[in-house]
Amino acid sequence: MFMQTVMSQPGVITTQTVTISHAPRWDSGICDCCDDCGVCCCALWCFPCLQCGTVSDFGECRCLPLLDPCVMGYIGCSGVLPPITIAMRAAVRERYKIQGSICDDGFQSCCCYSCTWCQMAREIKRRSQTSTITTAQTTMIHNAPLLPPAHDYTPLVEY
Repeated sequence: MFMQTVMSQPGVITTQTVTISHAPRWDSGICDCCDDCGVCCCALWCFPCLQCGTVSDFGECRCLPLLDPCVMGYIGCSGVLPPITIAMRAAVRERYKIQGSICDDGFQSCCCYSCTWCQMAREIKRRSQTSTITTAQTTMIHNAPLLPPAHDYTPLVEY
């Protein structure tokens, strides 16, 4: 049996990845609870569970929302701006490149506290489901040297 050294590479595969990005705005409005009834029901029956799950899905400490004033979710604005909610909303905007301002975050968080958390939960849920399209193109290269010829070189062959 006669063996030959492979001196050319049969082909090169080039892969191109295209990511579809979302618009620079929230995917749902502040009062669009019907867009995801699961999020709305979770907020209705166990609001702290929604908060803790949302920050966990975002990659932050699960207990973070518990640092906001306790009554914020149930009575609305108590005259105190919720610092954790504002910081969380600003972080969501920053990560997903959503237009807005810290003043808007404070206003939304104070006036519509529970709706703000529902909106963030919907946004994180939708944006975590990324859309990626991958295409592959094969280019054949003939007679391209794989190894430079060396003097007294014997290739090691295993079966």
